[in-house]
Amino acid sequence: MSSDTVVKTGGQSLLDFDQLFNNPVFAGGVGIAGLGATLAYVRRGAISAARAIRTRMLVNVEIGKQDPSYPWILAWLSEHRAHTSFLAKRLTRINHLSVATTSTKNPNGPSNASFFLQPGYGRHIVKYKHAYIAVERMKQSTANMTTGEPHETMQLTTLYSNRHIFEDIFTEAYAKVRQAIAGKTVVYMVHNFNWEPQGEARFKRPLDSVVLAEGLKESIVGDVKDFLNRRQWYVDRGIPYRRGYLLHGPPGTGKSSFIQALAGELDYNVAMLNLSAFGLTDDKLALLLSKLPQRTILLLEDVDTAFRTDCHLLWAAERAGRDIGGEDRIAFLTTNHVELLDPALYRPGRVDMISRIGEATSYQAAELWTKFYGDVDTDGKGRERFLARLDALGLFKEGTSIRTSTARIQGLFVFHKDDMEGAIAMADALITPPPKGEEDQ
Repeated sequence: MSSDTVVKTGGQSLLDFDQLFNNPVFAGGVGIAGLGATLAYVRRGAISAARAIRTRMLVNVEIGKQDPSYPWILAWLSEHRAHTSFLAKRLTRINHLSVATTSTKNPNGPSNASFFLQPGYGRHIVKYKHAYIAVERMKQSTANMTTGEPHETMQLTTLYSNRHIFEDIFTEAYAKVRQAIAGKTVVYMVHNFNWEPQGEARFKRPLDSVVLAEGLKESIVGDVKDFLNRRQWYVDRGIPYRRGYLLHGPPGTGKSSFIQALAGELDYNVAMLNLSAFGLTDDKLALLLSKLPQRTILLLEDVDTAFRTDCHLLWAAERAGRDIGGEDRIAFLTTNHVELLDPALYRPGRVDMISRIGEATSYQAAELWTKFYGDVDTDGKGRERFLARLDALGLFKEGTSIRTSTARIQGLFVFHKDDMEGAIAMADALITPPPKGEEDQ
């Protein structure tokens, strides 16, 4: 009897399961669940397959904003490229743009500004040679701890078979940048604790356009070139490969002009740093020096003013003097008041050469005259009369306080461009008090 009960119980159980699976509601639920699981599995498989295809068929290049090539590639992408094929015309439109504005201050007139359109944030497609390239410009969620500026990256993607096209892109972009600044000097200023070009590159100033006291220019230029030719000499002797110069003297004597002309002579750029800038600390100064662009002269102008406002910058400037080394890097410090500087700043080992660029001499006045009027004053008699006029004014007499600057002499000649007689007649204007705030030529 017990066995019959068991059989009946088992039979009832099987019957219940059979009825349950025959129930349309339950069967539909199981079917939907199974279908959902199948679709989820297929989706995961499709994603994995797409990822595998992407990994094997595509290649990416990521460029950070801090990399020197970042602005090169933006400029390269901004160039218009004409395409003949229907597909290329439809796919390679960059519809989202951003503007980059550069301005150059002109002390004698309004500032000049130029506007540069470049791909904005988002995704774009360009075609270069035979390859289509997806471009994505992105702002990251992280930011620079010093400036708070969001990190920015750009990613280029193309087929793996076209991966060698990236080398061509970077080579062409760099060549176009070099072509744009050929014969020019780039002046860098600090922006958000990064070195950025100040406006457009300037045409190189010829070295012979700056007239210093006899033999002074040749002495400094010779020392700089000797330094650049002796890298291995420094390495062999374990001496830090750096060179520092201090130029001092009154305003308008040509200190800044000479440094600009020297940079052009060496095919270097110039990085200008104001030590009294708000927020400049020792650590930030060290960071800036570590990121100084190659083949760049570091120019610390009017270093005496920094110490009137912030004494801690004396140590910072000393550190700058120690850290100006690196590859082919040179530093110039300028001041109108060398007597205000702590001697520790320019002791040997920090500053290697100190030169005073002072008031105009008879030699400088004669050289400037020849540059402006040599083509019309062929016999030199005009120059003789001009120098005699300056001498009569007492400009070159020892023991007198009557002096002038090369900037003022040049300004006189610019005013009388084609009139040397007018320049002679108005020579007494050179000894009138200079305009307030007159700066280097």
